[in-house]
Parts: sequence; C-alpha cells; structure tokens
Amino acid sequence: MRWLVKNVGSLLLASLLAIIVWVSATTASDPNQEEVFVIPLEVIGQAEDMVILETLPSTVSVKVYAPQSRIEQLREEEVIQAWISVAELTPGNYRIPIQIDIPNSISPVQHLSTVPTKVELTLDQLITQEFPVAAKTEGKPAIGYQAGDTVWDIQSVTIGGRASQVEKVETVEVVLDISGADETIDTTLALRPLDNMGNPVLNVSLNPETINVTQAIELLGGYRNVAVKVVTTGQVAPGYRVMSITPAPTTVMIFSEDPALVNQLPGYVETEALDLTDADDYVEAILELNLPESITVVGDPHVLAQVSVTAFQDSLKLSREVEIIGLLPGLQATVAPVQIDVIIYGPVPILDSLMLRDVRVIVDLTNLGVGVYIITPTVDILPEDLNEEAILPATVEVTIIEAPTPTAIP
Repeated sequence: MRWLVKNVGSLLLASLLAIIVWVSATTASDPNQEEVFVIPLEVIGQAEDMVILETLPSTVSVKVYAPQSRIEQLREEEVIQAWISVAELTPGNYRIPIQIDIPNSISPVQHLSTVPTKVELTLDQLITQEFPVAAKTEGKPAIGYQAGDTVWDIQSVTIGGRASQVEKVETVEVVLDISGADETIDTTLALRPLDNMGNPVLNVSLNPETINVTQAIELLGGYRNVAVKVVTTGQVAPGYRVMSITPAPTTVMIFSEDPALVNQLPGYVETEALDLTDADDYVEAILELNLPESITVVGDPHVLAQVSVTAFQDSLKLSREVEIIGLLPGLQATVAPVQIDVIIYGPVPILDSLMLRDVRVIVDLTNLGVGVYIITPTVDILPEDLNEEAILPATVEVTIIEAPTPTAIP
C-alpha cells in the first residue's frame, strides 16, 4: 500500500501518457476533417388543405466535422436528414428553422453549420366555393332574323384554389355574341371568374371550365334569304369558255309585307342579263336584281357579277431547225439531228396564231472548244402563255472542229 500511495502520481502520469499515445495513434490513422453534404429538404406535417406559395429550396448544405471513417460512413449510408415542420400552422407568413438529424449511432460527428438556416414561406388554405353562372347574350342577329330561346347546359360552377384567390371572385361570367347570326348557334364557351372590378381572377380552377349554349336564331315573317343567280347572254369568243360565274353577295335577304309572296319564290332571284358576246378575258359588272312586284331587297339591290373566261387548252407539235450560238471564232460546228420536234401547250387561240419566229430551238456553245458534245437544247417560246411540254430528241450531238484556213486566190 505504501508503494502504491508513494507511486500513484507516476501511475497517473503513465496512464495519461498512454491515453495520449493511443489518441495520437488513432488520429494519425483516422484523421478528423470537415465535409459539406448536400441534403434534400423535406417538408413534414403539411395538411392536405394547405399550400405553400413559395418555391422552397430543394436542398441544403450541411457542414460536419468528424473522423474520415465517419465521413465515409455518412456518405455511403446517406443518413443525414434535413426538414422543416409546418404541422398545425394556420395561413400566414413564417420563418421556419431547418432541422438537421445525424444518427447517434454514427459518432463522433460534430454539426458545424447549415446553409440556409431558415426558410421564409407563406401558407394559404385550399378551399372550394360554388358560384352561379352569370350568362348573357350580346349583339343582334342579321337583318330579317330574331333571337329565340337560349339554353345553357349548366347553371353553376365550382371554383377551387387558395382562399386568398377564391375570395376575390365576385362572379363567373360567360358572354355569347350573336351579332350577324343567321342560323341557330350551338357552341362551347369558356367561363371567366371575375373580381368586383371586372378583372380576371388568376390561379383558380373551375369545374367545369366551359359551358355549352344553344341559341335559336329564327327568320322573321315576310323575310327570306335567297341565292343570287347571274343571268348571261351571248357567246364568248371562239376558242374560249366560261369557267365560273360568281355573284357578290351570293345571297340576299328579301322582304314582302305578304309572306306568301316570299315563300312562293324558287329559292333564288335573278339579275339583269350580262352580255358575254366575244368575251376573251375576265368580266366584271354591277347588275340589278329582277324582283317580283311587292318584293324588295333588304340593303343594296345591286350585285357584283364576276365571270372568269379562259381559252381552251391544246398541244401542238412543231419541227424547228437547231440554231447555234456562242461558237468561238476560228471554229465551226455541226449538229445532229439538224431539226428536232417541239411539243408546246397552251391556249388554242394563241396556238392558232403562232408564227415561225415565235418558237426557236437553241444550242449554246459558249466557251466550248474542239470536240464532240451531247447537249440539251433550250426552247425559246415568245408568247408567254405557251409552255414547252417536250423536245424530241431530248439531246443533240454537236461536233466542233477548227474552221479550214481560207485558200488565197492567185
């Protein structure tokens, strides 16, 4: 005992030195280091009828200090957690600290910092509310028509979204425009949530989003919408034909105080006669309508008649001698064959008046030297309305030689 008491200091010193040696050895083999982990940020406790208005950061940076082996364990097992809790929070603005959890089973690990440390957010409640549909009709039908019954397929709509937005809604409006309508309307329209100033309310959902409406458009008594028939006389020029006759407008509204007179018409009214004698081009004229007595036109009693006149088309085969151009000085050329056939297509009157000089077949020898060449001729057609269909043969053989030297005459 005396020896133990006498040497207790030495024993304590030896133990301390042993611990220091052990710690130093351990630290040397597993040194401490700082490490930053990027951790997903979770939101917990969020009620189904609550919504976060801001976009929160998806991750946070967590800095720790630990031995290298613990750092590697944290990296492999991915056990660090970061979260904020919004449980039992009511609508409003909040600054919530970010919580970090590192399992106690992995130690020693020192949590140094978190970036960011807090998040700012606004919570709002999700609500739904039913509104009646404020449906209305604007405009007037076409002359001679009147609006009948209007049938809307729904009377109310459910609006959902954040309470702060849904509470702005004053009315749900839909407008049907029947301006100029001359037949029953069956269409689908978008519903619009509006605030008390008549401005659209955004970021709300509507169920349903559209409404179907059927609006009857009826013809008034004594009125009738009939087609316009353009009457023509005379024959167009020889070789030409009428392609189309178009009135503008194509229909007119007529009226009589005696509805029976209107109903007796065959469904069309005729114009005064338009003379097309020897016409060979587009014809346009303003014509009056020939109406039975006691029947009038609602609006302008004149129509614009537009008549398209075009020539008959045909093809023609011509034989033409090949012309040479662009031959260099000191050379001479021969072409085989000398003549080729050209088939052209176009209006018959122009084909009938065609002259020899109107169609040429040309071979261009510009920059070509001595030799034999296969060349595709070009066809030069003077009248613009004619087109080349084919040339036979499609190519010619051209032989270029040096021109013989003229012999001097003694």
